[in-house]
Amino acid sequence: MKWQDSQEIAWALYDQYPDTDPKTVRFTDMHGWICNLEAFDDDPQKSNEKILEAILLHWLDEYDD
Repeated sequence: MKWQDSQEIAWALYDQYPDTDPKTVRFTDMHGWICNLEAFDDDPQKSNEKILEAILLHWLDEYDD
């Protein structure tokens, strides 16, 4: 997965942290969790707030369903 794969990353976060409410997660923590995902293979420095927001929105959609 790369940073632009926001939907796939959100699914992976939901699977990895099913009981975590995404609204309670800080971007710094989420960034670390993403970088530690087994399927994640991108430069940690290539993320930014806009990318993390997109991932968070997808994760919220999964969590709310």
